[in-house]
Formats: sequence, structure tokens, C-alpha cells
Amino acid sequence: MLLLQQIVNGLMLGGVYVMVAVAFTLTIGMLNFLNFTIPAIFMVAAMVFWATLSGGFGSGFDSLFGSVLPAGSQWVAGVILAILAAALCSLLIERFTYRYMRTRYGDATEHAIPLVSSLGFLIIFEHIVIMIWGTDPMSLQSPFGSATWRIGGILVGVPQLVSLGLSIATVAVLHLILKRTKLGRALRSIAENPDTALLLGVDVQRIVPVVYLVTGLLCAIAGILFALNYRTVGPYIGEQVATVAIAGMVLGGLGNIWGAIVGGLIVGLLEALSTYWFGADIVKVPIWGMLLLVLVVKPTGLFGQSAIGKGKF
Repeated sequence: MLLLQQIVNGLMLGGVYVMVAVAFTLTIGMLNFLNFTIPAIFMVAAMVFWATLSGGFGSGFDSLFGSVLPAGSQWVAGVILAILAAALCSLLIERFTYRYMRTRYGDATEHAIPLVSSLGFLIIFEHIVIMIWGTDPMSLQSPFGSATWRIGGILVGVPQLVSLGLSIATVAVLHLILKRTKLGRALRSIAENPDTALLLGVDVQRIVPVVYLVTGLLCAIAGILFALNYRTVGPYIGEQVATVAIAGMVLGGLGNIWGAIVGGLIVGLLEALSTYWFGADIVKVPIWGMLLLVLVVKPTGLFGQSAIGKGKF
């Protein structure tokens, strides 16, 4: 029964990894570079959500929202502010890691500078949070308590179940947008070749920020759900989650959002089982060991294409 409980816990944890893995998949699939600011945006959203609920912005800020919102609904302001913060950070990153490089050098994806500048933003955002709130982990009191369902002898946390369902539903909607809308066709054309898309009439300068906004939304939702489920946030949670989410993305296959879902769930499951069997100290070893083994057998990942630029999404 304990083993079955850990399997359930791993799938619930995988719901958070799914959102971050899909965020990585979008940028590497469409813009062809690994956006290292994703863990920073995830962390910023979680910290803003915590600060809104726990008084991290100061008493004056709390009084302002207390006079506007009904009692007990401050979490609504936390969600809104977390999403806005993630969106603003994403647009700032787009301006200086993609648009500036494209304006100056042509195809920004052919240069290592966007990757390095995204690393710079990651460090900047982390240290801004450290300057404001310090390095210690912060505890969050969930507005929804610790509601659980007991199915037989298995405990299923309601917030965790909602996280998993919301993650899969969000990715399903994203998949439909990519496949069946004009915006989706424009995004897929940019994924194949930005210069050709521009010649065909796609306004790349307007479409690319949409990728960053969607990435920011995914990170914001993941950060909020992480804060609600695990009730501890800090300036380094983004790095901790991103290392596992990247493994899930590569395991599922670069540029495949459904592969990112499967990969995220697998690494969440493997993390929970590894912690149960071996302890938390070596939890990354089984995850990355399995990833290396899969890549030896199938270098493109479980659902990846033979060429990253072909047949994405």
C-alpha cells in the first residue's frame, strides 16, 4: 500500500513538472534555444503568490487589498499578481534575449548570446528576490487547507489532483491552439524557419512575444500550484524544479508537448519512488541515469523526431 501511495504522489508531483517541461519545450521547439529564465519565472510567480498571501509586500499593501477584496479571497490577488509578474518578466526577457539579438545579428537562434543572456536574467531575478526576501525558505499557509480524499487506503491531496488535471487541461488547450488556429499555424511556421515565415507574411516581431507570454503563463501556473501544494517557497526552487523538468522534456522528446507531459509524469513518478526506496539525497541520480539510458537507446527521446526542426508539436 505504501508503494501505491508513492506512485500516486509521484504522478501528482509530475503535474508541476509537466507545466515547466512544456514551457521549455515551447521555446526550444519554436525558437531553437534553451531558455534558462524559465526556472526564474517559475520562482518569481511562486514568491509573488506567497508574498501576497503572507504579508511579504508589507502592511500597506495588505491593507490595500484587504479593503478591495472580500475576506478570504486574497489568494485571488495572489494569482493575478503572480501571472502579471510572470508575463512582465517574460516580455522583458523576450526583448533582450531574442528581439535585440535578431535585430542586430539576423537570426537570433544561431548565436549563443540569447542562451547566455537568459542565464544572466536567471541570476538577476534570483538575486533580486534574495535582496527583497532573503535566502531562507518561506512557509505558505494554503487558503484551501489540506483537503484530501481517501480512496481505499490511498490518500489523494485535492490541491495536487487539481494541479495534475489543470496541467493536462492547459497543455491540451495549447495543443488545440497550435493545431487548429491561425495563431498556431503562425507559431509552427516560425518553429520551422523564422526567415521563411517572415517572407510568407508572418509578423514574427508580434508572434514571438506570444511564445514568451505562453511560457510565462505556464511557469506562473506551475509556480502557484507548487506553492499551494508544497507550502514552501524560496529563491532556489526554480532551479530545483527545472533540473527535473529538463530531464522530463528531453525524455519525452524535444519539441513534442505531449512528450513533455509523459516525460514530466515519468520523472515525477521516478522521483517519488527513488525517495521512497533510497532517500532524498540521491534522488537526481536515478532520474538522470534513466535519461542517459533512454538517450543511448533512442537519442531523440520517447516521442521526438529525427530532426528537431521537422514535425514539431
